[in-house]
Amino acid sequence: MLPILHIGPLAIQVPGLVLLLGLWLGLSLTERYAPRYGMDSKILYNLVIISILAGVVGARLLYVARFPDAFLSKPASIISLNPSLLDLSGGVFTATMVALIYGRRMGLSFWPTLNALTPAVAVFSVALALAHLSSGSHYGMPTKLPWGIVLWGASRHPTQIYELIAAGMILFILWPSRETFKSTSPGVYFLSFLGLSAGAYIFLEAFRGDSPLLPGGIRIVQLIALIILAFSLWGIKKLELR
Repeated sequence: MLPILHIGPLAIQVPGLVLLLGLWLGLSLTERYAPRYGMDSKILYNLVIISILAGVVGARLLYVARFPDAFLSKPASIISLNPSLLDLSGGVFTATMVALIYGRRMGLSFWPTLNALTPAVAVFSVALALAHLSSGSHYGMPTKLPWGIVLWGASRHPTQIYELIAAGMILFILWPSRETFKSTSPGVYFLSFLGLSAGAYIFLEAFRGDSPLLPGGIRIVQLIALIILAFSLWGIKKLELR
């Protein structure tokens, strides 16, 4: 694990750096293949950047609203670069709303836009797995298997590596230069990524040691992934029948 990289006086947060690199590579891939879906690469680039910035602002503001006392003594900490001071649900909601508004104003078609953005999301999923590996988060349950890694005082399933392998396989299957999805209905390409990722998480969560649980020991992420998988399969069927 390498959460911080020290270069002289600089202390670089490796997970954040990996995510930024993944975002850049993903957007580069999307820009290259956007014309295949009849999309303007510059508009897509602006859509992603504006949505991310809005998501970060929304995540910070909702966190401040939830924990105002934490910022009363140090108001300047509102603009802190600490990612732990972000509310994920607020960020996702804000980014989604801004993306929908911007997309509508620019006249973007819903499913072709998601198809065009799929390579970027797939690459970012690989970067996310690498970020988990570098930070030591999303760790696995204790195991006696020979490929276990020592983390947080125990030999554990290398769930971050499992996640990396799964994300890499999905990216390979959905690589945009393939002809497999070129003739499918708009939206099938994106829903295929969504379904494959959901299926992977249903499997991977069985090895996680830090998953949030519902009463009865049900893993929240597995339940959400199962719903997403069902929606993806239903959506693909509906789109193909058009």
